[in-house]
Amino acid sequence: MTSQSVTALAPSPTLSARRLILPLALAQFICSFAGSNMNVMINDISRDLDTTVKGVQTAITLFLLIMAILMIPCSKLTDRWGRKRCFNGGLALYGVGALLSAAAPGLGVLILGNSVFEGVGTALLIPPVYILATLWFTDVTRRAWAFGVISGLGGIGAAAGPLIGGLITTGISWRAAFVFQAAVVVIIILLGRRITDPLPPDPTRPFDAVGAILAGAGMFCLVFGILQAGTNNGLMTVFLVIGVVLLAGFYVYVRALERRGKEPLLSTSLFKNRTCNLALVTQNIQWLILMGTSFVVSVYLQTVREYSAIKTGVIFTAATVGLLLSSLAAERFAKRRPQRTLIVWGFVVSLAGIGLLIGLVVSWSSIVAFVPGLFLVGFGLGAMLTPSVNVVQSSFPEERQGEISGLSRSVSNLGSSFGTAVAGTILVAATSRGNGAYAWAMAAVALAGIFGLTAALLLPRRAEAQPTTS
Repeated sequence: MTSQSVTALAPSPTLSARRLILPLALAQFICSFAGSNMNVMINDISRDLDTTVKGVQTAITLFLLIMAILMIPCSKLTDRWGRKRCFNGGLALYGVGALLSAAAPGLGVLILGNSVFEGVGTALLIPPVYILATLWFTDVTRRAWAFGVISGLGGIGAAAGPLIGGLITTGISWRAAFVFQAAVVVIIILLGRRITDPLPPDPTRPFDAVGAILAGAGMFCLVFGILQAGTNNGLMTVFLVIGVVLLAGFYVYVRALERRGKEPLLSTSLFKNRTCNLALVTQNIQWLILMGTSFVVSVYLQTVREYSAIKTGVIFTAATVGLLLSSLAAERFAKRRPQRTLIVWGFVVSLAGIGLLIGLVVSWSSIVAFVPGLFLVGFGLGAMLTPSVNVVQSSFPEERQGEISGLSRSVSNLGSSFGTAVAGTILVAATSRGNGAYAWAMAAVALAGIFGLTAALLLPRRAEAQPTTS
């Protein structure tokens, strides 16, 4: 289908557009919420299921990792099965996982429900969210508005997850937080009944199963290896080496398929766009900062300062407010400033927030010490989440949206996994050191932020020429 015909199907920016965006944005919200709300339940879950902080960290990281592993394969399946069918199927799996988690008698069932079912469901439903938004809104400003709503609610879900999770956990039970997720899924399904797919599914589209296995296994081994740091360094090294070998094998396999004229899981041509490559790096680091900060601060408050779930959640209100303010202004920012500028300043503000989280918290025991840093981290992330997504998605034509959307979401979720795994492992491995472990974990997040800022500064001031469809 040509870009002109897709444009003809697009809704006007009125109530119809809002009705389309609402279920998509809520879907991103609840999936992001799932990645962070468990952070404030660590003590409650550990006591109830007779496990440890490391056990809960593993469940959280596996949820994020499974999303990252399956995001690209599931994005390819949207072309074969259709975007709306994948969206609804993912919601159904997610809902089942939420209910299973709510009834979990032990850590194993919690991992099955939260990490596996919810992780697979999220990987299936998220690519259609961004593909549909890209197909419906071809104008740069309107697309920025759509991505602003979706990414904004996603960021708010991640930032507000600790607050909402803390309220529910303290008021009812940590299990009720999963019932809440299932209820939101039902609402999304009802709101999404009117969604139509602009492009028909193509059942003949090839699917690279071997590539999916190689890429997925490689990413799993890398993150699982990081989780072993401090507990089994020998096993960590083995998994890291296996992960690198598998990913190298994936690249060789993809190149071989392309030379034979066959369609691989992920085309290497996606990485020939320098602007897109740099924007993908910024996306990865943004979510690493968000999830890394959320996990480190939550664990520190509950294990070192022994705060309750509700008190821990309330502290994160500062990050939620900051992210909400900048997300609501995303469309206005897009009109006034280049996307590169927004991404650069987003990193600068976020790094300033991390600096305050280290300096003030280590030297000041008051709860107020967390407020300025969390606010700046939230505000900076909210300002740059949308521009990064827009740069990536707008770098390719309509027929490649399934592929680039999967890569984009996979990179973002891999960043979330790294944030929880790397910073969380540093903190959990040295919880007895109190402020020292906290400072080192946050310093690791800051180092990643500096790397993201460097990538943002390398973005060209003017976007590369957009590919067009015939």
